[in-house]
Amino acid sequence: MFVLGVDPGLTRCGYGVVSRTGRRLEAVAAGVIRTDPGADTAVRLAELHREVAALIDEYRPDEVAVERVLFQVNVRTAMQTGQASGVAMAAAATAGCPVTLYSPNEVKDAVAGWGAADKDQMEQMVRGQLGLTTPLRPVDAADAVAVALCHLAMVPPSRRVTVAGAGR
Repeated sequence: MFVLGVDPGLTRCGYGVVSRTGRRLEAVAAGVIRTDPGADTAVRLAELHREVAALIDEYRPDEVAVERVLFQVNVRTAMQTGQASGVAMAAAATAGCPVTLYSPNEVKDAVAGWGAADKDQMEQMVRGQLGLTTPLRPVDAADAVAVALCHLAMVPPSRRVTVAGAGR
């Protein structure tokens, strides 16, 4: 199964592509889509949509997993993150990719074994699961890889068999 994980953000949107073949996990790609904070919001959202659509076209994931926005102290940041999340979901839906949302605690629980894991613990678990010797950078990309790993851990085995290879 091939999954695109998204850590939504309007200024920095992390992405991580992870494949699973049997028990073997592999980080295929990870990075950050950046938009100009000085540009109009609609222009930034359109740019983000184009970039996510291009990632889907390039990597052809079976499914897309997006980290859900639950709570932010700053209302403006929460709105922008929610808009970025919606754009990523729309790009996936347009491409025919099923989308699943996960809360930050669900991601931490699935990847590190408990929902209160900190950034360092998450980084160690992501590296361990993927057999990486160096940390993924920037942190938004590492978070997106964790979202993809969460999805791979949460998808029932019956769906893994049904969907595997469908997108590629």
